[in-house]
Amino acid sequence: MSDLKTTFAGLTLKNPIIISSSGLTNTPEKNKKLAEAGAGAIVLKSLFEEQITLEAEQMQDSVYYPEGGDYLVAALRQHKVSEYLRLITESKKVCNIPIIASINCYSDSSWQTFAKEIEKAGADALEINILALQTEENYQFGSFKLRHIDILRHIKEQIQIPVIMKLGNNLTNPVALITQLCANGASAVVMFNRFYQPDIDIDKVEQTAGQVFSNGSELANSLRWIGITSSIVDGISYAASGGVHTPKDVVKAILAGASAVEVCSTIYKNGKEIIKPMLNFLSMWMNDKGFERISQFKGKLNVKDIQGVNTFERTQFLRYYGTKE
Repeated sequence: MSDLKTTFAGLTLKNPIIISSSGLTNTPEKNKKLAEAGAGAIVLKSLFEEQITLEAEQMQDSVYYPEGGDYLVAALRQHKVSEYLRLITESKKVCNIPIIASINCYSDSSWQTFAKEIEKAGADALEINILALQTEENYQFGSFKLRHIDILRHIKEQIQIPVIMKLGNNLTNPVALITQLCANGASAVVMFNRFYQPDIDIDKVEQTAGQVFSNGSELANSLRWIGITSSIVDGISYAASGGVHTPKDVVKAILAGASAVEVCSTIYKNGKEIIKPMLNFLSMWMNDKGFERISQFKGKLNVKDIQGVNTFERTQFLRYYGTKE
């Protein structure tokens, strides 16, 4: 009988299916149902730095005295934090799987204090999302990478629970960044976060939102970089995110070097009931291939010859497109 347990960010999960941070995970009731449906872990809906900042600015505009504005901003922040801490505490009460808190931030501000409160509330780990486009005309090369490291280092100074870094896919060299994240205490990385998808309505001549949900083709980028990075930086756990829609996708991610997958869009589209078929397929595939444990095939197809990866990629490109006319 195959054993689906896996280790991710130092946590033992009963299986590699993690529910990604989203509206799916914003109440204890929803989280309980996801746990009962078979999820291995849950990442709570993120608390967004921009959300607090925007609401605080609106409150400041509504008062005449700076002191009053400062008081309202502090009160708003504390209210948001208190709500989030309750979500952690109540979810832990009704779920028998790891509960991972999530902060979505872009600056190295006062998140360290918030991280301590998250740990006290009982979160099993903390996932940090640093998602931002770099568009400054006078951008200092390397500063975006350093922002990741600074935020991680300052948070690690405050808490003992594992810290997971969820990365955007706009990084020039994920290998170099992950090497530094590992050196500064990150327990895992998730590849990749998904940017807002813009679109244009040519009839109304206005900007609109593009596809909200991911599609299966997005998995390829995660497979590429997990396959490359896991062969070099092996002191950290990996999870694939974006494009994990089918049971086969779970197997692909693990073969590339992931310990787990984060799923979101497929739950929205198919319901939490898709978790069981994913796990059943994984178990049957392992039995068919003679694997008793996930560790036996994790990373089996990662990039062993890292020095030849560019040649390999270019060769495969030529082979594929050379036959297309």
